[in-house]
Amino acid sequence: MRAPAVPIVAAFAAGIAIGSRGGLLPGVYAAFCLIFLLAALALFRRAAITSAAVLGLLAFAFLGALAASFERASVPGNNVAVLIAAGRLDASDTLRWSGRLRYDPIPIAGGLRYDVDLEQVEVAGTLMAVTGGLRANLYEKARNNPGKPESPLALRAGDRAEFLVHAREPRNYQDPGAFDSRAYHQRQQIHVVGTLRDAALVRALDGPPPALRHRLARLRGRLLERLDTLFQQAPAQEAILRAMLLGDRGFLDHELAVDFQKTAVYHVLVIAGLHVAALAAFLIWLGKVLRLRMEWRIALTVVVLALFVAVVEDRPPILRAAVMAAIVLASQIFFRRAELVNAVAVAALAILAWRPSSLGDPSFQLSFLAVGAIAALGAPWIEHSSAPYRRALKHLGDITRDPAHSPRAAQFRLDARAVVRWMQARLPQRLTTHASAGVTVPCRLALRLWEICLVSFVLQVGMLPLLASNFHRVSLAGTLGNVPALLLTGLIVPLGFLTLAVSFLWLPAAQALAIPLGAMVALLERTVRWIAQWPRLSYRIPGPPLWLLLSFLGALVLLGIMVHGKRSAAPSPEGCAPAPASWHERWHERWQERSLIVLLAALATCVATYPFAPRLEKGLLEATVIDVGQGDSIFLAFPDGHTMLVDGGGQPAFGLVSGGGGERSFDVGEQVVSPFLWERGLKHIDVVVLSHAHQDHLGGLAAILDNFQVGELWVGRDVSSEPYRGLLAESAARGTALVHHHRGDAVTWGRVSGLILWPDDASTAAKGANDDSLVVRLQYQDVALLLPGDIERRVENQLVARGDNLRADFLKVAHHGSRTSSTETFLAAVAPRIEVISAGEGNPYGHPNAEVLAHLAGHGARVWRTDRDGAVTVTSDGHTLRAHSFAEGIPR
Repeated sequence: MRAPAVPIVAAFAAGIAIGSRGGLLPGVYAAFCLIFLLAALALFRRAAITSAAVLGLLAFAFLGALAASFERASVPGNNVAVLIAAGRLDASDTLRWSGRLRYDPIPIAGGLRYDVDLEQVEVAGTLMAVTGGLRANLYEKARNNPGKPESPLALRAGDRAEFLVHAREPRNYQDPGAFDSRAYHQRQQIHVVGTLRDAALVRALDGPPPALRHRLARLRGRLLERLDTLFQQAPAQEAILRAMLLGDRGFLDHELAVDFQKTAVYHVLVIAGLHVAALAAFLIWLGKVLRLRMEWRIALTVVVLALFVAVVEDRPPILRAAVMAAIVLASQIFFRRAELVNAVAVAALAILAWRPSSLGDPSFQLSFLAVGAIAALGAPWIEHSSAPYRRALKHLGDITRDPAHSPRAAQFRLDARAVVRWMQARLPQRLTTHASAGVTVPCRLALRLWEICLVSFVLQVGMLPLLASNFHRVSLAGTLGNVPALLLTGLIVPLGFLTLAVSFLWLPAAQALAIPLGAMVALLERTVRWIAQWPRLSYRIPGPPLWLLLSFLGALVLLGIMVHGKRSAAPSPEGCAPAPASWHERWHERWQERSLIVLLAALATCVATYPFAPRLEKGLLEATVIDVGQGDSIFLAFPDGHTMLVDGGGQPAFGLVSGGGGERSFDVGEQVVSPFLWERGLKHIDVVVLSHAHQDHLGGLAAILDNFQVGELWVGRDVSSEPYRGLLAESAARGTALVHHHRGDAVTWGRVSGLILWPDDASTAAKGANDDSLVVRLQYQDVALLLPGDIERRVENQLVARGDNLRADFLKVAHHGSRTSSTETFLAAVAPRIEVISAGEGNPYGHPNAEVLAHLAGHGARVWRTDRDGAVTVTSDGHTLRAHSFAEGIPR
């Protein structure tokens, strides 16, 4: 078998998936593993190879389950997350945490980030030993260098420090389809997060000298400082280089990061196989220039790659690429050709054995799916198409080598040789010696360009389902954008590290090298921005259903087995023509391969277009108050299938700590509301309603207009604020109809009627106000819903005094439960059975107000809160009303 590690890692991964769910003790997994292993050895000795292989794979599956159970059991009992979950540590108050910095303080826009390996926490004057990770952000106004303030204490990686901060576990938005922020932080070994209110709350402590990992982290800090020095006048180029060379995406402009995503070349900003391959190729070439022996070249490359991995942190893509590079290079010492698929599997096995939980990491999945597709499809297709012709260009003038090539490649040599002779006959005498290069060099470049396009195409198709599932984006510009991106990255990475190395020896020389380096980065940036401007080449879609995802991956695996296992895939020995396959074998292989390609293309089309109906309950009226933190966003689905979104949130949940730069910019519409809508299978929204022009209602709507086809945008009073005007301009640019509503307007959707109760008119105002909110009442047969926005006492009293029909079974409580709203008379007029408050956990406004909560409870209604219950969904058939929350998980 040419790739024995593939079934082994598949069995090991299956075991991890089973073991991660728990259920059995580690000893049980170990016993089964030993039993199957001994049985496999016994059968192997009796030459029952197939049976032994099956039992051996079962042994690896139980070994994977054992590894997963050991990883879960290895969490110390004094881990801060364990202590909080057990109630032994109360993280609801500000505590004094101490530990050692993992890295130098990391600049983020507007402040600094500290990642700390915890040692102790002081609780009520008593020190408690703890383990785990703390991430503390310090935001302050920079004096001299906007966006990059210097550390208030000259702390470095490995220094001990104390932080007086309110730190708690990362908060997840409690919505269907929401990003798992807690798991994301835990994969980085961060268990509690907090925001420092002042630099004086950080205090340096005495401690031991830094360990090796801290010294490597300090080296990374120094390299980042060198980039700051070399590219002071080009912040965009510096930000790209920080990402491409050292994995720091903290200062990427958000719009530029989105452009890289639109063109499907964001992977060049994430250090992975491309970067490792470029660096390894440069080191091998440098070793040849220095005339080092092959063993020394390989040793130098492996050592530098190991240092590279240690400096830029141990993310799965980097580890995978480094392990694969080491396997391929080590095989050359033994004069063996490493099977790329096998190298991928060995790298995956090594990472999973080291950290089994990596199996659930999207980064791990995308990384290995990408390189697996290249190894299983791209490399064999290159071997079938361009590789024979590239080999045919070697020693073109030696006719004795012609029989070593296939008939087509041999004919290609004859034609190329004829062109060389034709050129020699027409060139001046002094140039005839260059005629061969004049033919072979352009041919090699054209063949390499074809290979880059083929690999890029395979990469985009192979990653399509996971990209759609995790990022809800399809880019049709992937192949076009990747050609210049791959070529430029292959030059930028080695030149960038060469520039950094020279900067420690002689800064003027490094500044000279920085000129062409900056030009290449600027060319990459301009190319990406130019392609990203092309219309309709990138769009957003819901993630594929599980059956489609599994079908696609299954077809991809079958095609990879078919292509990789073809008899012609193996290159012929030097000096021997390949043995021809029979006509029947060739026809059978081609029919199977083409059938799988057609099937894969059909599945890819389904993933890319999502031709499925939204997941809505026909005949029911649904209202879901989405957990958007401190803000409002309400999704409504009508019995006839029409959809409406009232507001889009706008302020992150308090307690949420995010990264920096392109990844820092938190958009509730993009990262909370849109995933909820995609989870429901929506691509189109009939009506988006802006209740009033406050940021906590308006902020997420630009992303909604960008990500979905919106039929109408409803607004009340116009205001002159810039965000509001920008939203109107965005809706006009996308062809969304703008509709102004005021008191008395009526609308219908099938059997649901809607009435606008406020504002009185559509007059304009200088700025938005709570009392400008659109108040909408919906009636579905016997059941009514009231959505009052953020109206306060004055408007509530006017609505009651006018005698409007305010009765409603469902009430979205006005203004997040503020004491300025929800008067006794208003609540009595509405008489709701279900009341929902949309508020952010730990918000500084004190929402919902305790007095208001008492008023609400006094009316006998069931009160729900998004900060506690998560998203709250009510459904009605026109006669009954049912409600359930995300936290509860089941309707009742």
